[in-house]
Amino acid sequence: MMEKNKVTIPTIYSLVGMHSQLLIAVTDIADIIYYGTRLAHTDDNALQQMAVGLERPIPFGRLDSDIPVSINPQLGRGNFGSPALEGFRNNGLDWSPVFSVTSVTQEDHHLVIESHDPQAQLHWQTDIKLDHNDVLQISQTLINNGDSDYHVTRCANTVPIADSANEILSFYGRWIKEFQQHRSVLTHGGYIQENRRGRTSHEHYPAVIVGGHGFSEDHGQVWGAHLAWSGNHRIRIDVKADGRRILQAEALYLPGEITLQPQQSLTTPILYMSYSQHGLNAMSQQFHQYIRTSILKDRLHKPRPIHLNTWEGIYFDHDPNYISAMATEAAAMGIERFIIDDGWFCGRNDDTSSLGDWFIDKAKYPHGLSPIIEHVHQLGMEFGLWFEPEMINKDSDLYRQHPEWLLAIDGYEQPTGRHQYPIDLQNPAAFNYLFDRLDHFLSTYAIDYIKWDMNREIVQPAHNNRAAGCHQVAAYYALLDKLMAKHPNVEIESCAAGGGRIDYEVLKRTHRFWCSDNNDPLERQAIQQGMSYFYPPEIMGTHIGSHCSHTTRRTHSMNFRGNTALFGHMGLELDPVSASDDEKQTFSDYIHLHKKWRNLLHTGKNYRLSFYDNTALQGNMVISQSQSHALVSINQLTMPTYCLSGRLQIPGLDATKNYHITVIDGPKNLNEMVNRQPLWLEKNQCFNGEWLQIVGLTLPIMDPESSLLLHLQAQ
Repeated sequence: MMEKNKVTIPTIYSLVGMHSQLLIAVTDIADIIYYGTRLAHTDDNALQQMAVGLERPIPFGRLDSDIPVSINPQLGRGNFGSPALEGFRNNGLDWSPVFSVTSVTQEDHHLVIESHDPQAQLHWQTDIKLDHNDVLQISQTLINNGDSDYHVTRCANTVPIADSANEILSFYGRWIKEFQQHRSVLTHGGYIQENRRGRTSHEHYPAVIVGGHGFSEDHGQVWGAHLAWSGNHRIRIDVKADGRRILQAEALYLPGEITLQPQQSLTTPILYMSYSQHGLNAMSQQFHQYIRTSILKDRLHKPRPIHLNTWEGIYFDHDPNYISAMATEAAAMGIERFIIDDGWFCGRNDDTSSLGDWFIDKAKYPHGLSPIIEHVHQLGMEFGLWFEPEMINKDSDLYRQHPEWLLAIDGYEQPTGRHQYPIDLQNPAAFNYLFDRLDHFLSTYAIDYIKWDMNREIVQPAHNNRAAGCHQVAAYYALLDKLMAKHPNVEIESCAAGGGRIDYEVLKRTHRFWCSDNNDPLERQAIQQGMSYFYPPEIMGTHIGSHCSHTTRRTHSMNFRGNTALFGHMGLELDPVSASDDEKQTFSDYIHLHKKWRNLLHTGKNYRLSFYDNTALQGNMVISQSQSHALVSINQLTMPTYCLSGRLQIPGLDATKNYHITVIDGPKNLNEMVNRQPLWLEKNQCFNGEWLQIVGLTLPIMDPESSLLLHLQAQ
């Protein structure tokens, strides 16, 4: 029996991070046999011996040999799950390739595995990295070595995950309600998420988190996965009949979209993963640090300037004198970057016309933009300008001159979105026109910042009538790359009707995300929490809106609005000229509060706090890397479930230190609505770090939609 099912002894390769480890067993295929906590005893001999303990039995009623999932699951090998590659040649052949590993190269944290199918004449390369921030990167490259075209319908990254992963945290949403969370059980069948909206999308953020049942912010094994891609995507998790779990993430190709000519190659978007055995906070901290050190690097070399954006203040009503007055008032309040939003270019008086006509509206700006820009700079602020380069209105001079520049299929009338259509960036003339107009403004004027918007989804992404959704995304990247190469000191914000284009790949080319068009702080609490699983606060655009929300018509106190915007890259979205003196003073107070703590907020270690009444309460915390001081925000979202709200436990503190707690900000009526609040609020006492983490403090009683901000200082 043993001879009949003789086992080929694999070679084990190990990638090690600070806290996690990946083991890959390689024979003629490569199989991830372990992805989890870093192991203490993993020298080469130990690995070979211990891998024997993972050899699977072979049950009756199935194939007579063991079938690894592998990093490239193949139907031709008898893997009946979702394959990594689906494709064929013109004659319908080579649709079920069988790849064999030909070489493995390892250098420090980087592993390259080459595989080949000589009959199908296809080459497959897997690149895997696990860095010191414990963030795994994996991508696949397919090369057509044949003498005829190869049509690709799917090309996916595949990572087996632990059998204990039986719960999924996924993200859904819509415009003005992004990054909502949903949990589901993973026992049989699986999970699939598809986005076909042409951009990263509000509806299906390209990420998922899996873990053991009941994983929380500070407990449980979790694997976070994010596909760095700004277009259509597919994420799926399958539970095989034998119980193994497989996660796949890929760009979603439209019919006939990807054809590889001889010697052409295709590389998948990068799948980023982060494993933690200590819950979601540790997973997020690893992602945050990776973004800071490996994606942003030194691009955010200065403190994040506090914004004032004109959109909710004046909309399309542009008067240079009034805008100059807005800038004067903004500077007096402490604003550091002033941005003119939509409405400044030729004929743009509402959202029905003029997109594409990127020339200054002389009727509104008879002297151009220079006087305003000079005024803004004289006030000590940076100047920013809004563009939506990828879009066009049919009521525009550009469309009347070049109707063929639409991204569309000839003969069909596609629905509009915000009265506009996308431009085919794959058309060289259209691409060059957009670059030239953007370059003109950045070369002519002292513009420090671009707010780059994209306000519609893509219905018919066709170039020369062929499906080209992925190529449109690649052309968008190329436009950004070309612009940044010529103007490296200009910062760019990615805004797609708010949170419609937020991912790691676009972050490599931008500096900030506009989380959502919704500034209602009650909604923003959920939006920013969902986003925080993958992004640090310094790139999350968080603005204080007017007293009455632009999107929900709800009204909130400045306390709740200000503290919600504090934990991000702060800004204002209003008209400071029409604000009362009291309002301007209050805005100024929160601006200076953010400046005071900005360095901590944008460099510290972030935690989401846990409460037993987690539907009524939400909390954020950031602590310095030295654990010497921290900010804690307690947000009462709704009425408490009980008369008392339980205890506040504060993670991440040094158990050997005592912390002095000071109330920085709170609701005006905090002491008016109860007979007595907890005594620690009044006496600013010191508490031991261990006590605060394990035992905690009694929470105060707070009105719905209010916030309490605390400072902890080690003594």
